[in-house]
Amino acid sequence: MTYVPPAELVGNAIDAGASKVLLSTRDTLVRAILGGAVLSIAAAFAVTVSVTTGVPLLGAVLFPVGFIVLYLLGFDLLTGVFVLAPLAWLDKRPGVTLGGVLRNWGLVFLGNFIGAFTVAVLMAVVVTFGFSEAPNAVGEAIGHIGEGRTVGYAEQGAAGMLTLFVRGVLCNWMVATGVILAMISKDVIGKVVAMWMPIMLFFFMGFEHSIVNMFLFPSGLLLGGDFTLVDYLIWNEIPTVLGNLVGGLAFVGIPLYLTYGRQRAPRARRPRRNTDGVLRPARAASAEAERDLRSSATV
Repeated sequence: MTYVPPAELVGNAIDAGASKVLLSTRDTLVRAILGGAVLSIAAAFAVTVSVTTGVPLLGAVLFPVGFIVLYLLGFDLLTGVFVLAPLAWLDKRPGVTLGGVLRNWGLVFLGNFIGAFTVAVLMAVVVTFGFSEAPNAVGEAIGHIGEGRTVGYAEQGAAGMLTLFVRGVLCNWMVATGVILAMISKDVIGKVVAMWMPIMLFFFMGFEHSIVNMFLFPSGLLLGGDFTLVDYLIWNEIPTVLGNLVGGLAFVGIPLYLTYGRQRAPRARRPRRNTDGVLRPARAASAEAERDLRSSATV
């Protein structure tokens, strides 16, 4: 499998961010809608596996399938562009402005929600036989997820809000790592393996992903979950989006850009002044220092 070193990897991520910011409105929306829809199908799949097998870890192991499919097809998620678009702005790529970054985020958010909500409606039809019966076991599980991760946080007050925000931060630390790692290999198998690990981790740990929640919580409302739209927005979606933004930038985008994206030429060594006041070339001074080190070493 091929390997792309970190400096080149970050350069590729900056290129990807610039292309997303400069993409047309139509293409951005189409790719975001499909990205939200594919990830939602994967979330429904993971919940189904967990419920039918009774092994939540198995659902987490298989959930990354959706992320991999949408990445390989070039679809977009808000959690990904939270990291890629600012990298292009920080690098001062031609045509990339702060307004363009915000526009990209807004369009991807809208597209992801349309895709996720569409799948939520379709899955609600499936688990209720066209709303003619009570939700099956999978539908009930989705409804309870929505209750626990809205009303459950609200019951804890400020501590619940802090926990929710931190889970959003940790989530996009892992998801953004998966987005970047997908570029660390040039072959499909390498990309799949690199993406799989952090995505599996975030899902099993129960971290909060704003796009997955765009599917789970509307589904819960459609399936009779005991929470409201306001509960969903205030006690999940809005804090999760903010946490995802902070996590992706603070733990992935900005650190990688600072250490790899702004490579500087190594500074020339300054000549060293000898004890007799004579300036010596840096190389000679370095060689002398090395000889001194050898002579002082003990066996």
